[in-house]
Amino acid sequence: MTVIVEQPELEVEVVEKKDDVEENELLLDGGFVVPETNSFGQTFRDYNAESERQSSVEQFYRTNHINQTYDFVKKMREEYGVLNRVEMSIWECCELLNEFVDESDPDLDEPQIEHLLQTAEAIRKDYPNEDWLHLTGLIHDLGKVLLHPSFGALPQWAVVGDTFPVGCAFDESVVHHKYFKENPDYNNPAYNTKFGVYSEGCGLNNVLMSWGHDDYMYLVAKENKSTLPSAGLFIIRYHSFYGETQQSRNFGIMTTGLDF
Repeated sequence: MTVIVEQPELEVEVVEKKDDVEENELLLDGGFVVPETNSFGQTFRDYNAESERQSSVEQFYRTNHINQTYDFVKKMREEYGVLNRVEMSIWECCELLNEFVDESDPDLDEPQIEHLLQTAEAIRKDYPNEDWLHLTGLIHDLGKVLLHPSFGALPQWAVVGDTFPVGCAFDESVVHHKYFKENPDYNNPAYNTKFGVYSEGCGLNNVLMSWGHDDYMYLVAKENKSTLPSAGLFIIRYHSFYGETQQSRNFGIMTTGLDF
């Protein structure tokens, strides 16, 4: 049975198109202006651009792609799904992230707490009446507390980076796909076919994603009976799944049966 998730209707302020759009902005249909650079003057998610971080980011993804196996993800979900590590407030978690920089991000080398605050403020500016979305922006990356000793001090490859389905063939749209050849699941016939351990149309919520801060924060929110709407939980769980659009075309399993 397919479950249709009702998404909250966002109030979007349409910006009137202007002829004198600045060079560093891209004007899309509908009047929404998307900047080509972030607030630090850097391009977005360009993994091939020459930068001081290019080599370290690529090395991060090599380690990530080698170690994120189906069995590893199942083990992490079982271990961290019991939520018995530590109890603290949202702001205390935010402050913990002041110690960490995301090694997978080619755009930013700022402490994560700055990213959380910038995200929440940017959303509040664009959607002033959607308080649930402001909160979602603030907490979407709080799962990165997994890097802290209080939460197990997991290595960065097990916490950050783009996420992708495991238990089936690794899609070529995933950044630095070539390193999956060193993953034990790559040559395992149980996991290296189009649908792998899944069946077509099984639903995205039944597909295991590579383990990291997204899935952990989703488990925390869900098990603590968060009052966020299903759209907020979806954002938290899949905001690092950058291959979603491409893989939705490739896999029927990506399109139906959502249940949050």
